[in-house]
Amino acid sequence: MSASVSLHDLTLAYHRHPAVHHVSGRFASGSLTAIVGPNGAGKSTLLKGLMGIVPVSEGKIELDGISRRDVAYLPQSAEIDRSFPIDVVDLVSLGAWRKVGFLGRVTGKHLERVLEAIRAVGLEGFERRTIGSLSGGQLQRALFARMLVQDAKLLLLDEPFTAIDARTTADLLRLVRDWNAEGRTIVAVLHDIELVREHFPQTLLIARELIGWGRTADVLTKERLREARNLSESWVDPFESAAA
Repeated sequence: MSASVSLHDLTLAYHRHPAVHHVSGRFASGSLTAIVGPNGAGKSTLLKGLMGIVPVSEGKIELDGISRRDVAYLPQSAEIDRSFPIDVVDLVSLGAWRKVGFLGRVTGKHLERVLEAIRAVGLEGFERRTIGSLSGGQLQRALFARMLVQDAKLLLLDEPFTAIDARTTADLLRLVRDWNAEGRTIVAVLHDIELVREHFPQTLLIARELIGWGRTADVLTKERLREARNLSESWVDPFESAAA
C-alpha cells in the first residue's frame, strides 16, 4: 500500500486566479493528514490538484509508488447530482472501474465485493434505493462504500463529515482508521478543528500559502491559526480589485 505524494513549489490557479501559492512538502506513505484553513484558503483546490482535476500552474506534484489510477477521490456532497437516476448498487459499483473498465459489467466476485461494501457501511437493504431518496448521511455512507470497492492506495476526502449525524461520523471515522491501519495514505479537508486534533496525527494548515505542515499538535496552535485567519483576511482578490 506504499503511496506518498510530494509537492514542489506548487501553485494552482483557476483562469490565472491564484488559489494555492508555492506550497512544498510531502504526504508520507501511510500518513493520515487533515487539510485545514479559513474559508477560501485553497483547501479543496489543493485536493483537486492532487487528483489532477485542477492543472498545475507552477511547480509539480510527484506521486511515488502510485499512478493516478491508484487514487480515490470523495468530493463534497454538494457536488453530487442527486437527481441523476442511479441507485446505491450502481453508485458503489463505479468503484470497480479499475478492474472491469468503464464499460465493463460488474458481476461475480466484483458484485459480491460491492454488496459486501454496502453492508460494511450499514446500508444493507438500501441497494436499490436511488441516491436522490437517501439522507445526507446515507449518501455519504454509499460514497465511502464506493471507495471501499475502489481499493486505492491514496484516498482524498473533501469535507467527508460535513452535515451528517454523529453516529454516521463515528462509523465513517472508524473506516478511515481501518484504511490507515492497512497502510493507505489518507488526506482529508476538514473544518472541525477538535475532530482533527482527536483523530488526525498530521495537519496541513493553509491560507492560500502554507502556514504549517507536520504533527497536528505543533501545527494547530493559537498563533498559527491566527496567522492563517489574518493572512486570509488580508489577501486581495485581483479580479475584485480591478472591478472596484
